[in-house]
Amino acid sequence: MKSIVKVPFVDLEAQHKPLEAQLKQALWATIQRGDFVLGQAVREFEQAFAGASGVQYGVGVGCGTDAIALGLQAAGIVPGDEVILPANTFVATLIGVLRVGATPVLVDCDPNTGLMDLVAAAKAMTPKSRAVLPVHLYGQMVSPHGLLDLARSYDVMIFEDAAQAHMAEREGFRAGSLGVAAAFSFYPSKNLGGFGDGGMLITQDQELTAIAHSLRNYGASRKYYHTKIGTNSRLDSLQAAVLSAKLPYLSEWNQARYNAAQVYDELLQPLQEYGVVPLTNDSGEGHVYHLYVVKIGESCPLTREEMREALIERGIQTGIHYPIPCHLQPAFRHLGYEVGQFPHAEMLCDEILSLPMYPGITVEQIETVVAAVKQLIVSRLVQPVTR
Repeated sequence: MKSIVKVPFVDLEAQHKPLEAQLKQALWATIQRGDFVLGQAVREFEQAFAGASGVQYGVGVGCGTDAIALGLQAAGIVPGDEVILPANTFVATLIGVLRVGATPVLVDCDPNTGLMDLVAAAKAMTPKSRAVLPVHLYGQMVSPHGLLDLARSYDVMIFEDAAQAHMAEREGFRAGSLGVAAAFSFYPSKNLGGFGDGGMLITQDQELTAIAHSLRNYGASRKYYHTKIGTNSRLDSLQAAVLSAKLPYLSEWNQARYNAAQVYDELLQPLQEYGVVPLTNDSGEGHVYHLYVVKIGESCPLTREEMREALIERGIQTGIHYPIPCHLQPAFRHLGYEVGQFPHAEMLCDEILSLPMYPGITVEQIETVVAAVKQLIVSRLVQPVTR
């Protein structure tokens, strides 16, 4: 018998219901104009999102992966160039590098935050290094000051993967405003999500913007005049209309996520001695908590899988972001990495658990989640432990 969901992992209906009128109006306006490909809604959203992120230009594309691949190509990354990126990320980051023919150089992460280890990144630099590709994971930026020092020291560009960090801030910088360019995803469950796939490249560089505009549209600098080998990756006008309607609420939603994380932190504090430890927030209110992630460590009487299955039985949905690090994925074995090469990333993949997090999650729902975790630990403590 399937358990009744008490606390969903994400509740998009609760987010969209109050905006029903605005969303319908935005969609219908686009339908009436009939400009479904690179129409007015796309241009307006590109300008609005870039401005909200602290830069001048935005290029809407089909998905976040394309934003990385086309952005790196527009920035001048070519085959033979090395790009430094973390092993602890979604595979889209790595795929974006491989698509431009560059050589990905993976490095380990900080075990407390899950973010790229900048000391490891420095050690990985070679004369072929052209770019460092930090991933602002789970809603928290990699240290901007640390990245800028790294880039200056080794004369490499910074290209940000901000797919999970819409409007995140740290050290006076906003996600997407730090490097030569940045990639965002508007997958439906993101802090700012559409009704399907979508992505954007943002930058301060006008020339890079022009190249990206061409690359996303078959390499055409003008209609039927193709100066580059591009592709078809254009943010749909209908998706742009949806995203424009939602953008004014993003700051409010991010604040709600941060507030929910504070409740989680407080309630989970007594459980840290039993191995349930939230990832560290080094950004204060600049962390936008796309995900709320905890480690189920060795001192917990339950394994991560046992915890997850027991929570599902109690109607609490969770996620794992991500269960296998990039270097151990079968598709990337040709890169030559081995088990044990990035121990922190491998450890996190074995221990992390994403708890329910979305704007509108209530204190009562968070209390339900934490109470269930506590109950599971207590019940196991009175039984023989066989970990």
